[in-house]
Amino acid sequence: MPLRKIPSDRLHDVLGGAEMRVKYKDVFDLKEFYKALREWLQEHNWTATNGTTFWETYYGERLDMKGTKEIWIRWRLTRKAVDAPLVYYLDYDWHCLGLTQVEVVKDGNKLKLDKGEAEIKIRAFLEEAYQGDLDKNPLLKPFTKIFASRIYKDERERREKELYQEVYEMQNFMKQWFKLKRYLPYEETPLFFKSRAWPSHIQGEK
Repeated sequence: MPLRKIPSDRLHDVLGGAEMRVKYKDVFDLKEFYKALREWLQEHNWTATNGTTFWETYYGERLDMKGTKEIWIRWRLTRKAVDAPLVYYLDYDWHCLGLTQVEVVKDGNKLKLDKGEAEIKIRAFLEEAYQGDLDKNPLLKPFTKIFASRIYKDERERREKELYQEVYEMQNFMKQWFKLKRYLPYEETPLFFKSRAWPSHIQGEK
C-alpha cells in the first residue's frame, strides 16, 4: 500500500486486489536490471513517494554460510495525473532468492553475473485527491459524494484503465529484458535498455 494513509473511499486498487508478477530463474545481472527498470520508470515520470531520491523504503539481505544471498527490496512510487485531481501509486516488492555469483564468457570477455531467482510483484492504486481538498472546506464537504459519483466518475474510470495499461506495458518491458516468452497481439520494438539476462532456453544469444 502507499506510504501515505489514504481513506479507503478515496483509494482504488487498479488491479482489483491482484498483483502483476514477473518471475525469472537463471543467469542475469541484477544491478543492470535494477538500473534499467528504474530508468524506465523515471522516463514515465514516477518518483519516490517519500519525496527523496532514495526509492527503497526497505532493503534486506541475508547471506548464508555458502555465500548464497537472499534479498528483499520495496519501492513505493507516485505520480500526479496530468490535468486531473488524481494521484497514482505503484508498489514494488522484490524477492531475490538463491543468488550466487557466476562467470559467463561473452564475445571473449568474462562477465561476473548473478545466478538465482528474482520475483517482482507490482500493485497499482489511484487516489481521488480532490476529495481531501473538499473535505477541508465546510461549504463543499457535503458535496464530496456528488463530485465522486457524477463529476469525476468517468474521468477516474478512464484514468484507471490507462494506469492498468501502463502497468501491463511495464510488465512486458520486464519480461522482454529477461527474455521471457510473451504472447502479444502486436509487434514490439527492440529494447532500448540492453538485456543482461541469459536464460538457458536461449543459448548462444548475446
